[in-house]
Amino acid sequence: MKDFAWLLIVLLLSVGQIESVLAAPALPSGAEPRFPKPVEEYHDEQIPGIAAKLVRRIQVEPFNLVGTLIFLGAIIHTFVASKFMLIAHRLEHQYDALEEQEKDTPDDQELSRMRDRLQFRAQVFHFFGEVEAVFGIWLIPLALAILVMQGWSTLTSYAASIDPAEPIFVVVVMAMASSKPVLRFAEACLAKVASLGGSSIAAWWLAILTVGPLLGSFITEPAAMTICALLLRQKFYDLRPSFPLRYATLALLFVNISVGGSLSHFAAPPIVMVATRWDWGLPFMLTNFGWKAVLGILVANTIYYLRFRRELAGLRPKPGQGESERRSIPNRIIVVHLLFIAWVVLVAHYPILVVLGFLFFLAFVEATRRYQVGTSLRGPLLVGFFLLALVIHGRIEQWWIEPVLSSLSEWPLMIGAMLLTALNDNAAITYLASLVPGFSDSLKYAVVAGAVAGGGLTVIANAPNPAGQSILVSRFGDEGISAVKLFLWAILPTVIMGAAFMLL
Repeated sequence: MKDFAWLLIVLLLSVGQIESVLAAPALPSGAEPRFPKPVEEYHDEQIPGIAAKLVRRIQVEPFNLVGTLIFLGAIIHTFVASKFMLIAHRLEHQYDALEEQEKDTPDDQELSRMRDRLQFRAQVFHFFGEVEAVFGIWLIPLALAILVMQGWSTLTSYAASIDPAEPIFVVVVMAMASSKPVLRFAEACLAKVASLGGSSIAAWWLAILTVGPLLGSFITEPAAMTICALLLRQKFYDLRPSFPLRYATLALLFVNISVGGSLSHFAAPPIVMVATRWDWGLPFMLTNFGWKAVLGILVANTIYYLRFRRELAGLRPKPGQGESERRSIPNRIIVVHLLFIAWVVLVAHYPILVVLGFLFFLAFVEATRRYQVGTSLRGPLLVGFFLLALVIHGRIEQWWIEPVLSSLSEWPLMIGAMLLTALNDNAAITYLASLVPGFSDSLKYAVVAGAVAGGGLTVIANAPNPAGQSILVSRFGDEGISAVKLFLWAILPTVIMGAAFMLL
Protein backbone atom coordinates (compact mmCIF):
# COMPACT_ATOMS: atom_id res chain seq x y z
CA MET A 1 0.00 0.00 0.00
CA LYS A 2 2.89 2.33 0.83
CA ASP A 3 4.46 1.66 -2.60
CA PHE A 4 1.15 2.47 -4.26
CA ALA A 5 0.92 5.79 -2.38
CA TRP A 6 4.41 6.81 -3.51
CA LEU A 7 3.56 5.78 -7.07
CA LEU A 8 0.41 7.94 -6.95
CA ILE A 9 2.38 10.95 -5.69
CA VAL A 10 4.99 10.59 -8.44
CA LEU A 11 2.25 10.22 -11.04
CA LEU A 12 0.46 13.38 -9.85
CA LEU A 13 3.72 15.34 -9.89
CA SER A 14 4.46 14.06 -13.40
CA VAL A 15 1.02 15.08 -14.62
CA GLY A 16 1.57 18.53 -13.16
CA GLN A 17 4.85 18.88 -15.02
CA ILE A 18 3.28 17.69 -18.28
CA GLU A 19 0.41 20.16 -17.87
CA SER A 20 2.88 23.01 -17.36
CA VAL A 21 4.66 22.04 -20.60
CA LEU A 22 1.44 21.75 -22.55
CA ALA A 23 0.18 25.03 -21.15
CA ALA A 24 3.25 26.90 -22.38
CA PRO A 25 2.29 29.51 -24.96
CA ALA A 26 2.83 28.44 -28.55
CA LEU A 27 4.85 30.49 -30.94
CA PRO A 28 2.88 32.91 -33.10
CA SER A 29 1.58 31.56 -36.37
CA GLY A 30 4.34 31.60 -38.98
CA ALA A 31 7.07 31.93 -36.32
CA GLU A 32 7.59 28.20 -35.83
CA PRO A 33 10.54 26.79 -37.77
CA ARG A 34 9.66 24.06 -40.21
CA PHE A 35 10.66 20.58 -39.11
CA PRO A 36 12.50 18.77 -40.46
CA LYS A 37 14.36 21.67 -41.98
CA PRO A 38 13.77 21.71 -45.77
CA VAL A 39 16.97 21.07 -47.72
CA GLU A 40 16.61 24.29 -49.71
CA GLU A 41 16.84 26.33 -46.49
CA TYR A 42 20.42 25.25 -45.78
CA HIS A 43 21.73 27.45 -48.64
CA ASP A 44 24.86 25.33 -48.95
CA GLU A 45 25.00 24.91 -52.72
CA GLN A 46 28.45 26.50 -52.84
CA ILE A 47 30.01 24.15 -50.29
CA PRO A 48 32.19 21.60 -52.12
CA GLY A 49 32.11 17.93 -51.16
CA ILE A 50 29.40 15.86 -49.54
CA ALA A 51 31.22 15.48 -46.23
CA ALA A 52 31.68 19.23 -45.78
CA LYS A 53 28.05 19.83 -46.70
CA LEU A 54 26.80 17.25 -44.20
CA VAL A 55 29.00 18.66 -41.43
CA ARG A 56 27.63 22.12 -42.18
CA ARG A 57 24.06 20.84 -42.01
CA ILE A 58 24.71 19.25 -38.62
CA GLN A 59 26.12 22.57 -37.38
CA VAL A 60 23.06 24.43 -38.63
CA GLU A 61 20.65 21.82 -37.25
CA PRO A 62 22.22 19.57 -34.55
CA PHE A 63 19.06 17.46 -34.44
CA ASN A 64 20.07 16.00 -37.82
CA LEU A 65 22.79 13.96 -36.14
CA VAL A 66 20.58 12.89 -33.25
CA GLY A 67 17.72 11.81 -35.51
CA THR A 68 20.03 9.83 -37.78
CA LEU A 69 21.71 8.07 -34.83
CA ILE A 70 18.26 7.04 -33.57
CA PHE A 71 17.38 5.82 -37.07
CA LEU A 72 20.67 3.89 -37.21
CA GLY A 73 19.82 2.32 -33.87
CA ALA A 74 16.47 1.12 -35.29
CA ILE A 75 18.23 -0.39 -38.32
CA ILE A 76 20.73 -2.25 -36.12
CA HIS A 77 17.81 -3.43 -33.99
CA THR A 78 16.16 -5.05 -37.04
CA PHE A 79 19.30 -7.12 -37.61
CA VAL A 80 19.34 -8.45 -34.04
CA ALA A 81 15.57 -8.80 -33.57
CA SER A 82 15.82 -12.57 -33.88
CA LYS A 83 18.03 -12.64 -30.76
CA PHE A 84 15.31 -10.94 -28.74
CA MET A 85 12.82 -13.49 -30.06
CA LEU A 86 15.03 -16.37 -28.90
CA ILE A 87 15.18 -14.86 -25.42
CA ALA A 88 11.40 -14.48 -25.43
CA HIS A 89 10.92 -18.15 -26.33
CA ARG A 90 13.34 -19.22 -23.59
CA LEU A 91 11.42 -17.18 -21.02
CA GLU A 92 8.16 -18.65 -22.27
CA HIS A 93 9.53 -22.17 -21.71
CA GLN A 94 10.54 -21.19 -18.17
CA TYR A 95 7.06 -19.77 -17.62
CA ASP A 96 5.46 -23.03 -18.80
CA ALA A 97 7.70 -24.99 -16.44
CA LEU A 98 6.67 -22.80 -13.49
CA GLU A 99 3.02 -23.16 -14.48
CA GLU A 100 3.33 -26.92 -14.21
CA GLN A 101 5.13 -26.56 -10.88
CA GLU A 102 2.43 -24.23 -9.58
CA LYS A 103 -0.23 -26.90 -10.13
CA ASP A 104 1.37 -28.89 -7.30
CA THR A 105 1.65 -25.86 -4.99
CA PRO A 106 -1.27 -23.57 -5.93
CA ASP A 107 -0.92 -21.42 -2.77
CA ASP A 108 2.75 -20.53 -3.28
CA GLN A 109 2.59 -16.72 -3.67
CA GLU A 110 6.29 -16.34 -4.44
CA LEU A 111 6.00 -18.85 -7.29
CA SER A 112 3.00 -16.97 -8.64
CA ARG A 113 4.92 -13.67 -8.59
CA MET A 114 7.87 -15.29 -10.36
CA ARG A 115 5.53 -16.58 -13.04
CA ASP A 116 4.00 -13.12 -13.51
CA ARG A 117 7.45 -11.56 -13.87
CA LEU A 118 8.49 -14.18 -16.39
CA GLN A 119 5.34 -13.65 -18.42
CA PHE A 120 5.87 -9.89 -18.50
CA ARG A 121 9.54 -10.19 -19.45
CA ALA A 122 8.73 -12.73 -22.16
CA GLN A 123 6.17 -10.38 -23.70
CA VAL A 124 8.61 -7.45 -23.59
CA PHE A 125 11.33 -9.43 -25.37
CA HIS A 126 8.76 -10.79 -27.83
CA PHE A 127 7.72 -7.22 -28.66
CA PHE A 128 11.36 -6.20 -29.12
CA GLY A 129 11.80 -9.21 -31.40
CA GLU A 130 8.91 -8.28 -33.69
CA VAL A 131 10.55 -6.70 -36.75
CA GLU A 132 7.32 -4.85 -37.54
CA ALA A 133 7.46 -3.19 -34.10
CA VAL A 134 11.12 -2.12 -34.18
CA PHE A 135 10.74 1.30 -35.80
CA GLY A 136 7.69 2.01 -33.67
CA ILE A 137 9.72 1.27 -30.52
CA TRP A 138 12.39 3.71 -31.67
CA LEU A 139 9.75 6.41 -32.09
CA ILE A 140 9.90 6.79 -28.30
CA PRO A 141 13.51 8.11 -28.17
CA LEU A 142 12.82 10.08 -31.35
CA ALA A 143 9.79 11.81 -29.80
CA LEU A 144 11.75 12.53 -26.60
CA ALA A 145 14.63 14.00 -28.65
CA ILE A 146 12.25 16.24 -30.61
CA LEU A 147 10.53 17.32 -27.38
CA VAL A 148 13.80 18.19 -25.64
CA MET A 149 15.61 19.79 -28.59
CA GLN A 150 12.73 21.33 -30.55
CA GLY A 151 9.83 21.72 -28.15
CA TRP A 152 6.28 20.48 -27.77
CA SER A 153 4.82 22.59 -30.59
CA THR A 154 7.35 21.15 -33.07
CA LEU A 155 6.56 17.61 -31.96
CA THR A 156 2.82 18.07 -32.40
CA SER A 157 3.10 19.96 -35.69
CA TYR A 158 5.41 17.27 -37.09
CA ALA A 159 3.00 14.55 -36.01
CA ALA A 160 0.13 16.45 -37.67
CA SER A 161 2.12 16.74 -40.92
CA ILE A 162 2.51 12.97 -41.34
CA ASP A 163 0.31 11.52 -44.07
CA PRO A 164 -1.11 8.16 -42.86
CA ALA A 165 -2.68 7.30 -46.24
CA GLU A 166 -0.18 4.59 -47.25
CA PRO A 167 -0.10 2.73 -43.90
CA ILE A 168 -3.91 2.77 -43.71
CA PHE A 169 -4.16 1.54 -47.30
CA VAL A 170 -1.71 -1.30 -46.68
CA VAL A 171 -3.56 -2.42 -43.52
CA VAL A 172 -6.90 -2.51 -45.33
CA VAL A 173 -5.74 -4.09 -48.58
CA MET A 174 -3.74 -6.70 -46.67
CA ALA A 175 -6.80 -7.66 -44.62
CA MET A 176 -8.99 -7.83 -47.74
CA ALA A 177 -6.45 -9.75 -49.83
CA SER A 178 -6.05 -12.36 -47.08
CA SER A 179 -9.77 -13.14 -47.06
CA LYS A 180 -10.77 -16.66 -48.01
CA PRO A 181 -12.66 -15.78 -51.25
CA VAL A 182 -9.78 -13.65 -52.62
CA LEU A 183 -7.19 -16.25 -51.70
CA ARG A 184 -9.30 -19.00 -53.29
CA PHE A 185 -9.63 -16.91 -56.49
CA ALA A 186 -5.88 -16.25 -56.65
CA GLU A 187 -5.19 -19.91 -56.00
CA ALA A 188 -7.49 -20.91 -58.87
CA CYS A 189 -5.72 -18.53 -61.25
CA LEU A 190 -2.26 -19.71 -60.27
CA ALA A 191 -3.43 -23.33 -60.40
CA LYS A 192 -3.96 -22.88 -64.13
CA VAL A 193 -0.32 -21.84 -64.47
CA ALA A 194 0.93 -24.58 -62.14
CA SER A 195 -1.00 -27.18 -64.16
CA LEU A 196 1.37 -26.52 -67.05
CA GLY A 197 4.05 -28.16 -64.90
CA GLY A 198 1.87 -30.99 -63.68
CA SER A 199 0.77 -29.08 -60.52
CA SER A 200 3.87 -30.31 -58.69
CA ILE A 201 5.34 -28.41 -55.74
CA ALA A 202 8.04 -27.03 -58.05
CA ALA A 203 5.38 -25.88 -60.53
CA TRP A 204 3.46 -24.11 -57.75
CA TRP A 205 6.69 -22.56 -56.49
CA LEU A 206 7.51 -21.16 -59.93
CA ALA A 207 3.93 -20.01 -60.59
CA ILE A 208 3.63 -18.13 -57.31
CA LEU A 209 7.06 -16.48 -57.61
CA THR A 210 6.66 -15.58 -61.30
CA VAL A 211 3.02 -14.72 -61.98
CA GLY A 212 2.10 -13.64 -58.45
CA PRO A 213 4.50 -10.66 -58.27
CA LEU A 214 3.41 -9.44 -61.72
CA LEU A 215 -0.15 -9.21 -60.40
CA GLY A 216 1.19 -6.44 -58.18
CA SER A 217 1.16 -4.10 -61.17
CA PHE A 218 -2.63 -4.34 -61.25
CA ILE A 219 -3.90 -5.16 -57.74
CA THR A 220 -1.05 -3.25 -56.00
CA GLU A 221 2.09 -4.69 -54.46
CA PRO A 222 0.70 -5.07 -50.89
CA ALA A 223 -2.19 -7.19 -52.19
CA ALA A 224 0.13 -9.30 -54.36
CA MET A 225 2.53 -9.78 -51.44
CA THR A 226 -0.27 -10.92 -49.15
CA ILE A 227 -1.68 -13.40 -51.66
CA CYS A 228 1.73 -14.81 -52.67
CA ALA A 229 2.91 -15.15 -49.07
CA LEU A 230 -0.30 -16.91 -48.00
CA LEU A 231 -0.11 -19.33 -50.93
CA LEU A 232 3.58 -20.00 -50.34
CA ARG A 233 2.86 -20.72 -46.70
CA GLN A 234 0.10 -23.16 -47.63
CA LYS A 235 1.64 -24.81 -50.69
CA PHE A 236 5.35 -24.67 -49.86
CA TYR A 237 6.48 -23.60 -46.38
CA ASP A 238 4.15 -26.02 -44.58
CA LEU A 239 6.16 -28.85 -46.20
CA ARG A 240 9.19 -27.77 -44.11
CA PRO A 241 11.85 -27.29 -46.82
CA SER A 242 15.47 -26.71 -45.85
CA PHE A 243 16.40 -23.32 -44.41
CA PRO A 244 18.53 -22.32 -47.42
CA LEU A 245 15.52 -22.92 -49.67
CA ARG A 246 13.25 -21.04 -47.26
CA TYR A 247 15.49 -17.98 -47.33
CA ALA A 248 16.05 -18.21 -51.10
CA THR A 249 12.29 -18.30 -51.61
CA LEU A 250 11.70 -15.36 -49.28
CA ALA A 251 14.42 -13.35 -51.02
CA LEU A 252 12.90 -14.06 -54.43
CA LEU A 253 9.46 -13.14 -53.14
CA PHE A 254 10.62 -9.77 -51.80
CA VAL A 255 12.74 -8.86 -54.84
CA ASN A 256 10.14 -10.06 -57.38
CA ILE A 257 7.30 -8.20 -55.66
CA SER A 258 9.39 -5.03 -55.64
CA VAL A 259 10.05 -5.15 -59.40
CA GLY A 260 6.75 -6.86 -60.30
CA GLY A 261 4.83 -3.67 -59.62
CA SER A 262 6.82 -1.69 -62.20
CA LEU A 263 4.63 -2.63 -65.17
CA SER A 264 2.24 0.18 -64.24
CA HIS A 265 2.54 3.64 -62.72
CA PHE A 266 0.01 3.24 -59.89
CA ALA A 267 0.86 0.03 -58.02
CA ALA A 268 4.42 0.25 -56.64
CA PRO A 269 4.95 2.87 -53.87
CA PRO A 270 8.38 4.07 -55.14
CA ILE A 271 6.91 4.67 -58.61
CA VAL A 272 3.71 6.26 -57.33
CA MET A 273 5.88 8.83 -55.52
CA VAL A 274 7.34 10.16 -58.78
CA ALA A 275 4.97 9.15 -61.60
CA THR A 276 2.86 12.31 -61.55
CA ARG A 277 5.77 14.64 -60.84
CA TRP A 278 7.85 13.21 -63.71
CA ASP A 279 4.92 12.50 -66.04
CA TRP A 280 5.44 8.74 -66.18
CA GLY A 281 2.37 6.93 -67.52
CA LEU A 282 1.49 3.31 -68.32
CA PRO A 283 3.17 3.27 -71.79
CA PHE A 284 6.38 4.67 -70.30
CA MET A 285 6.45 2.06 -67.52
CA LEU A 286 5.78 -0.87 -69.86
CA THR A 287 8.44 0.12 -72.38
CA ASN A 288 11.14 1.23 -69.92
CA PHE A 289 10.62 -0.99 -66.88
CA GLY A 290 7.90 -3.59 -67.40
CA TRP A 291 9.41 -6.03 -69.89
CA LYS A 292 12.81 -5.79 -68.19
CA ALA A 293 11.21 -6.67 -64.85
CA VAL A 294 9.53 -9.73 -66.38
CA LEU A 295 12.82 -10.90 -67.88
CA GLY A 296 14.72 -10.33 -64.63
CA ILE A 297 12.14 -12.32 -62.63
CA LEU A 298 12.35 -15.23 -65.09
CA VAL A 299 16.16 -15.28 -64.94
CA ALA A 300 16.38 -15.08 -61.14
CA ASN A 301 13.69 -17.73 -60.63
CA THR A 302 15.38 -20.05 -63.12
CA ILE A 303 18.76 -19.78 -61.41
CA TYR A 304 17.34 -20.52 -57.97
CA TYR A 305 15.16 -23.29 -59.37
CA LEU A 306 18.22 -24.98 -60.87
CA ARG A 307 20.04 -24.58 -57.56
CA PHE A 308 17.24 -26.28 -55.57
CA ARG A 309 15.58 -28.43 -58.24
CA ARG A 310 16.34 -31.73 -56.48
CA GLU A 311 14.92 -30.58 -53.17
CA LEU A 312 11.85 -29.10 -54.86
CA ALA A 313 11.29 -32.36 -56.73
CA GLY A 314 11.47 -34.27 -53.45
CA LEU A 315 8.79 -32.21 -51.68
CA ARG A 316 5.39 -33.87 -51.49
CA PRO A 317 2.11 -32.35 -50.30
CA LYS A 318 0.84 -33.63 -46.99
CA PRO A 319 -2.05 -36.13 -47.18
CA GLY A 320 -5.35 -34.30 -47.15
CA GLN A 321 -3.66 -30.89 -47.29
CA GLY A 322 -6.30 -28.22 -47.87
CA GLU A 323 -9.18 -30.65 -48.18
CA SER A 324 -10.92 -29.49 -45.02
CA GLU A 325 -11.78 -26.11 -46.49
CA ARG A 326 -12.80 -27.05 -49.99
CA ARG A 327 -16.37 -25.74 -49.73
CA SER A 328 -17.23 -24.03 -52.98
CA ILE A 329 -17.49 -20.24 -52.74
CA PRO A 330 -20.15 -18.60 -54.96
CA ASN A 331 -18.72 -16.45 -57.71
CA ARG A 332 -20.83 -13.48 -56.63
CA ILE A 333 -19.04 -13.39 -53.26
CA ILE A 334 -15.63 -13.51 -54.94
CA VAL A 335 -16.65 -10.71 -57.30
CA VAL A 336 -17.81 -8.51 -54.42
CA HIS A 337 -14.49 -9.04 -52.62
CA LEU A 338 -12.57 -8.09 -55.76
CA LEU A 339 -14.74 -4.99 -56.15
CA PHE A 340 -13.94 -3.98 -52.57
CA ILE A 341 -10.22 -4.29 -53.36
CA ALA A 342 -10.70 -2.28 -56.56
CA TRP A 343 -12.45 0.44 -54.54
CA VAL A 344 -9.61 0.63 -52.02
CA VAL A 345 -7.02 0.84 -54.81
CA LEU A 346 -9.05 3.60 -56.48
CA VAL A 347 -9.29 5.74 -53.33
CA ALA A 348 -5.92 4.75 -51.84
CA HIS A 349 -4.94 8.38 -51.21
CA TYR A 350 -8.16 9.20 -49.32
CA PRO A 351 -7.95 7.47 -45.91
CA ILE A 352 -11.55 8.25 -44.93
CA LEU A 353 -12.91 6.53 -48.04
CA VAL A 354 -10.52 3.60 -47.51
CA VAL A 355 -11.72 3.12 -43.92
CA LEU A 356 -15.38 3.45 -44.90
CA GLY A 357 -14.88 0.84 -47.62
CA PHE A 358 -13.23 -1.46 -45.09
CA LEU A 359 -16.14 -1.12 -42.65
CA PHE A 360 -18.61 -2.09 -45.39
CA PHE A 361 -16.28 -4.97 -46.29
CA LEU A 362 -16.34 -6.26 -42.70
CA ALA A 363 -20.12 -6.04 -42.72
CA PHE A 364 -20.25 -8.08 -45.93
CA VAL A 365 -17.87 -10.66 -44.46
CA GLU A 366 -20.15 -11.02 -41.45
CA ALA A 367 -23.20 -11.36 -43.68
CA THR A 368 -21.52 -14.15 -45.68
CA ARG A 369 -19.62 -15.76 -42.78
CA ARG A 370 -20.55 -19.25 -43.97
CA TYR A 371 -17.98 -18.81 -46.76
CA GLN A 372 -15.47 -16.80 -44.74
CA VAL A 373 -12.83 -17.24 -42.09
CA GLY A 374 -12.36 -14.73 -39.32
CA THR A 375 -10.70 -11.51 -40.43
CA SER A 376 -7.41 -11.33 -38.54
CA LEU A 377 -6.13 -7.78 -38.03
CA ARG A 378 -3.04 -8.51 -35.95
CA GLY A 379 -0.72 -8.95 -38.94
CA PRO A 380 -2.11 -6.01 -40.96
CA LEU A 381 -2.03 -3.69 -37.94
CA LEU A 382 1.58 -4.61 -37.15
CA VAL A 383 2.52 -3.90 -40.76
CA GLY A 384 0.68 -0.57 -40.65
CA PHE A 385 2.49 0.30 -37.43
CA PHE A 386 5.80 -0.49 -39.11
CA LEU A 387 5.09 1.63 -42.19
CA LEU A 388 3.80 4.62 -40.23
CA ALA A 389 6.87 4.54 -37.99
CA LEU A 390 9.13 4.25 -41.04
CA VAL A 391 7.48 7.30 -42.64
CA ILE A 392 7.99 9.30 -39.43
CA HIS A 393 11.67 8.32 -39.22
CA GLY A 394 12.31 8.57 -42.96
CA ARG A 395 11.28 12.19 -43.42
CA ILE A 396 13.93 13.26 -40.94
CA GLU A 397 16.69 11.59 -42.97
CA GLN A 398 16.33 13.81 -46.05
CA TRP A 399 19.16 16.08 -44.84
CA TRP A 400 21.78 13.50 -45.86
CA ILE A 401 19.97 11.43 -48.50
CA GLU A 402 19.37 14.40 -50.81
CA PRO A 403 23.04 15.51 -51.18
CA VAL A 404 24.21 11.91 -51.52
CA LEU A 405 21.81 11.22 -54.40
CA SER A 406 22.33 14.55 -56.17
CA SER A 407 26.12 14.07 -56.31
CA LEU A 408 26.09 10.79 -58.28
CA SER A 409 26.10 9.91 -61.98
CA GLU A 410 23.92 7.14 -63.50
CA TRP A 411 25.59 3.89 -62.40
CA PRO A 412 26.76 5.18 -58.99
CA LEU A 413 23.28 6.67 -58.51
CA MET A 414 21.59 3.38 -59.30
CA ILE A 415 23.88 1.45 -56.94
CA GLY A 416 23.61 4.16 -54.30
CA ALA A 417 19.81 4.15 -54.47
CA MET A 418 19.86 0.34 -54.23
CA LEU A 419 22.02 0.40 -51.09
CA LEU A 420 20.09 3.26 -49.49
CA THR A 421 16.89 1.36 -50.14
CA ALA A 422 18.20 -1.42 -47.88
CA LEU A 423 18.37 1.15 -45.06
CA ASN A 424 15.14 2.99 -45.82
CA ASP A 425 11.88 2.45 -47.63
CA ASN A 426 12.41 2.70 -51.40
CA ALA A 427 9.42 5.03 -51.70
CA ALA A 428 11.25 7.49 -49.44
CA ILE A 429 14.34 7.28 -51.66
CA THR A 430 12.46 8.07 -54.87
CA TYR A 431 10.42 10.78 -53.15
CA LEU A 432 13.56 12.55 -51.98
CA ALA A 433 15.10 12.11 -55.43
CA SER A 434 12.07 13.86 -56.94
CA LEU A 435 12.94 16.91 -54.84
CA VAL A 436 16.46 17.17 -56.27
CA PRO A 437 16.55 20.00 -58.82
CA GLY A 438 18.04 19.46 -62.26
CA PHE A 439 17.66 15.69 -62.45
CA SER A 440 18.02 14.53 -66.07
CA ASP A 441 15.77 11.80 -67.51
CA SER A 442 18.60 9.28 -67.30
CA LEU A 443 19.23 10.08 -63.63
CA LYS A 444 15.51 9.81 -62.86
CA TYR A 445 15.47 6.38 -64.47
CA ALA A 446 18.63 5.28 -62.61
CA VAL A 447 17.38 6.21 -59.15
CA VAL A 448 14.03 4.46 -59.64
CA ALA A 449 15.75 1.40 -61.13
CA GLY A 450 18.04 1.16 -58.11
CA ALA A 451 15.24 1.71 -55.61
CA VAL A 452 12.98 -0.88 -57.23
CA ALA A 453 15.75 -3.47 -57.72
CA GLY A 454 16.92 -3.10 -54.12
CA GLY A 455 13.46 -3.52 -52.62
CA GLY A 456 14.11 -7.08 -51.45
CA LEU A 457 17.41 -6.67 -49.64
CA THR A 458 15.82 -6.11 -46.22
CA VAL A 459 12.40 -6.17 -44.63
CA ILE A 460 12.38 -2.35 -44.48
CA ALA A 461 13.40 -1.87 -48.13
CA ASN A 462 9.90 -2.04 -49.64
CA ALA A 463 6.54 -1.21 -48.06
CA PRO A 464 4.88 -4.62 -48.71
CA ASN A 465 7.79 -6.63 -47.25
CA PRO A 466 6.54 -6.47 -43.65
CA ALA A 467 3.29 -8.07 -44.82
CA GLY A 468 5.19 -11.07 -46.19
CA GLN A 469 7.36 -11.12 -43.08
CA SER A 470 4.37 -11.28 -40.72
CA ILE A 471 2.71 -14.07 -42.73
CA LEU A 472 5.80 -16.29 -43.08
CA VAL A 473 7.83 -15.60 -39.93
CA SER A 474 6.34 -18.56 -38.05
CA ARG A 475 7.81 -20.92 -40.69
CA PHE A 476 11.38 -19.91 -39.81
CA GLY A 477 11.59 -21.41 -36.34
CA ASP A 478 11.93 -19.78 -32.94
CA GLU A 479 14.60 -17.29 -34.03
CA GLY A 480 12.36 -15.80 -36.70
CA ILE A 481 13.68 -14.40 -39.98
CA SER A 482 17.38 -13.49 -39.91
CA ALA A 483 18.00 -10.12 -41.57
CA VAL A 484 21.56 -11.16 -42.47
CA LYS A 485 20.52 -14.40 -44.18
CA LEU A 486 17.73 -12.63 -46.07
CA PHE A 487 20.19 -9.99 -47.28
CA LEU A 488 22.72 -12.58 -48.47
CA TRP A 489 20.15 -14.62 -50.40
CA ALA A 490 18.67 -11.44 -51.94
CA ILE A 491 21.98 -10.19 -53.37
CA LEU A 492 21.92 -12.34 -56.52
CA PRO A 493 18.33 -11.56 -57.66
CA THR A 494 18.93 -7.90 -56.81
CA VAL A 495 22.03 -7.78 -59.04
CA ILE A 496 20.09 -9.54 -61.82
CA MET A 497 17.27 -6.97 -61.61
CA GLY A 498 19.68 -4.05 -61.54
CA ALA A 499 21.54 -5.37 -64.57
CA ALA A 500 18.26 -5.93 -66.45
CA PHE A 501 17.19 -2.33 -65.85
CA MET A 502 20.53 -0.72 -66.64
CA LEU A 503 21.97 -2.89 -69.44
CA LEU A 504 18.90 -3.71 -71.56
